[in-house]
Amino acid sequence: MSYETLLCEVENQIATITLNRPKVLHALNSQVFDELERVFLRLKEDASVRVILLTGSGEKAFAAGADINELAATNAITGTEKARRGQGVFRLIETCGKPVIALVNGFALGGGCELALACTMRLASETARLGQPEVKLGLIPGYGGSQRLPRLVGRSAALKMLLTGEMISATEALRIGLVDEVIPADRLAARGQELARAIAGMAPLAIAGCVEAVERGCNLGLEAAIETEAEIFGRLCGTADKAEGTTAFLEKRSAVWTGR
Repeated sequence: MSYETLLCEVENQIATITLNRPKVLHALNSQVFDELERVFLRLKEDASVRVILLTGSGEKAFAAGADINELAATNAITGTEKARRGQGVFRLIETCGKPVIALVNGFALGGGCELALACTMRLASETARLGQPEVKLGLIPGYGGSQRLPRLVGRSAALKMLLTGEMISATEALRIGLVDEVIPADRLAARGQELARAIAGMAPLAIAGCVEAVERGCNLGLEAAIETEAEIFGRLCGTADKAEGTTAFLEKRSAVWTGR
């Protein structure tokens, strides 16, 4: 497939999606959402892809936010529709069954920060700046940010970001748990590839199982959550990869994963 607002490359079981609207710092307009949906639906069904990297072209921005021209034209009805559209695409990213690693290489503001929040984990360059400045526009986050942010960093830290609309540094984002690592800008892509290769080398069904267990369990009480874990564990016990993994361990050799 060809895209106008992003690039997608697949190599060695790792897909790299690059937002590519540099003149507007990769602002998220309707076309970006349509193309993100298309590419993630495609990668979700591609068994040869085990990990997905998501970033923005250049060093200035991961994604600077929603397209303000489109936001300015919304009313109560179209605004609700716009929020639900963005939420649906970000939920697809969050639940595509494969780890998605955000490489935050500059500004990640508003919808851009929400996009990073929908990913499995976030690596940030030392020059990254993150924030939810929607209150400065008379709005709240509309693509899941008001819900994912407090689940990730806690209620107080989330409300500080939401109510002030201030940008925070990569160092502060690491301190509160918004990002997982801070890396020199010239090493960000390489570190992303390194982490992706490490994950891609594991049993793919087990990786998907880990993502599913955390995703489902985080929204349940402990009793229901550990029952979900048992269900997924049992499912994996019946797979060829589990048989291969245990046999390889006992035979002191590297496992060969088939995803079955």
